[in-house]
Amino acid sequence: MKLSENIKSISYLKANAAEMIHKINENNDTYIITQNGEAKVVVQDIKEYERTQETIAMLQLLSMTKYRSKDAKGIKETFADLRKYLKELEANEIRR
Repeated sequence: MKLSENIKSISYLKANAAEMIHKINENNDTYIITQNGEAKVVVQDIKEYERTQETIAMLQLLSMTKYRSKDAKGIKETFADLRKYLKELEANEIRR
């Protein structure tokens, strides 16, 4: 997917919100919304956004392992702990 193909004005978003949301959810599209010719916001599927946030969190953890101490966990154990933590967060959100 090329973001350059999914640039829309805020006027377009206002006039076609339902259609855009349908496309975003169906195809995992991401749109750049402009205002006065400048990029202002990104609109994307919530599940895609969550995956991006999880990936960033994992990469941050991985970068911290660069400075490993003798008490640090291994990468596999760290990621297993992170996955467990994310599942717990998700379960708590569902209960709310």
